[in-house]
Amino acid sequence: MAEKEWFSTWFDTSYYHLLYRHRNDEEAATFIKHLINKLNLPKNSSVLDLACGKGRHSVMLHQAGFDVLGVDLSKNSISLAKQNEEDKLSFEVHDMRETMENKQFDAVFNLFTSFGYFDNSNENKKVVDAVHKMLDEKGLFVIDFMNAHKVLKNLVAFEEKIHDGIHFSINKKCDGQHIFKYIDVIDKGENHHFMERVQYLVLEDFQQLFEGKFTIQHVFGDYQLNTFDEVYSDRLILIAEKNTWN
Repeated sequence: MAEKEWFSTWFDTSYYHLLYRHRNDEEAATFIKHLINKLNLPKNSSVLDLACGKGRHSVMLHQAGFDVLGVDLSKNSISLAKQNEEDKLSFEVHDMRETMENKQFDAVFNLFTSFGYFDNSNENKKVVDAVHKMLDEKGLFVIDFMNAHKVLKNLVAFEEKIHDGIHFSINKKCDGQHIFKYIDVIDKGENHHFMERVQYLVLEDFQQLFEGKFTIQHVFGDYQLNTFDEVYSDRLILIAEKNTWN
């Protein structure tokens, strides 16, 4: 790739981890509990946490009794995640668009809007194809994405935050295809500039992406797994089963 992709820069900085350090672990634990109950996966199932970040969901999945591999493109995130490694919980640096050779899983989890970072739908298709190849027969693919309709409707164009004396100015916009977040950081008098970009994907986009590969079994709208509503739901959570005829 001639030009470095935005996420390979931003996600590997200490500023990214500082800005999002207040993520709600209690909410995440509740979500994982509800998911496990819904999926009814046997204990010791082999699962992949795809784009795992620092591995907080991986740890929770492991605590639930699964054999967990967490992967992420960010070397910094994986370095932090590896501090939690133990028997049946491991972490590796990996690009989600690529198949991991000689690895098969009962379920793949892609959580907290860790999808749609790329330039076009062809890159998304590579992710779906890779997941399909790595799943066992009738394996499950779980995606937790933003509800793009609601995000756009409630988009806050500008906000400021201060963490540990570091000043963050955040500008957001949507061009109809992507939601952009421009992050300006002032740290000890030095200015740093970063960008986040997530594709504006709705349920119909995922249905098209999954065609021929996966069958969507459930669509939920929040971490309590209530029914998805395009207007009111905070999340778009999909549980899909690998098609056995492909």
